[in-house]
Amino acid sequence: MEHLKGKIEEAWNNRELLKSEGTQKTIREVIELLDKGKLRVAEPDGDNWKVNEWVKKAVVLYFPIQKMETIEVGPFEFHDKMKLKTNYADLGVRVVPHAVARYGAYLSKGVIMMPSYVNIGAYVDAGTMVDTWATVGSCAQIGKDVHLSGGVGIGGVLEPLQAAPVVIEDGCFIGSRCIVVEGIRVRKEAVLGANVVLTKSTKIIDVSGSEPIEYKGEVPERSVVIPGSYTKEFSAGKYNVPCALIIGKRKASTDLKTSLNDALREYDVAV
Repeated sequence: MEHLKGKIEEAWNNRELLKSEGTQKTIREVIELLDKGKLRVAEPDGDNWKVNEWVKKAVVLYFPIQKMETIEVGPFEFHDKMKLKTNYADLGVRVVPHAVARYGAYLSKGVIMMPSYVNIGAYVDAGTMVDTWATVGSCAQIGKDVHLSGGVGIGGVLEPLQAAPVVIEDGCFIGSRCIVVEGIRVRKEAVLGANVVLTKSTKIIDVSGSEPIEYKGEVPERSVVIPGSYTKEFSAGKYNVPCALIIGKRKASTDLKTSLNDALREYDVAV
């Protein structure tokens, strides 16, 4: 890996090297390792996540060395630089028409893709459901047994290189039409109710106790989260702006595969 890393860093600092057959071979080797799940853009590092910036650089460098080509799939036609992922039966992945994953995205055994999209550099772990019209952006990290409900938007990140990708950890349930972007980390077994929007600037407020506790950039383990708002003062007056409210914790007795409605019903919340 250190040899590959060195070659990628050289090419990043000197784009003339992209004309070299050896450099192109190195970049393609990194993308192949990403595709097979042997290399990741980000990986667990104790209780935190480590971002491998050089791998993101390889993904960015992959685009200029690829030529546009026409891809025909039955009556459908695409015109792009990237190959589509293939061999789903061998991978043990169920893919429902018209789901699309790009080559360079890793899908583990037992993943189910309803008509949805997974971009290059993403990592989707075993047993996860990517539901209808959900999108998993470039380099996003999705854990085991996660449910991304219909219309969920998981943001991608390639540049700036130091930016962290979105991380959805094991056992999370992300409700319909949720948007999670800008390197947000949703910790294990959390539940996001429908239409929750999480960005780096979104206030995540735990209102389950006697005093509010505010988080940014991270949803704690087993949290049950719904959309909310708070009043903010501007020059033109006071207005309500969106936030996310933690209304409780997922009970230990709750099955990891429980529906979103069941998880929220415990708190008398209709979503």
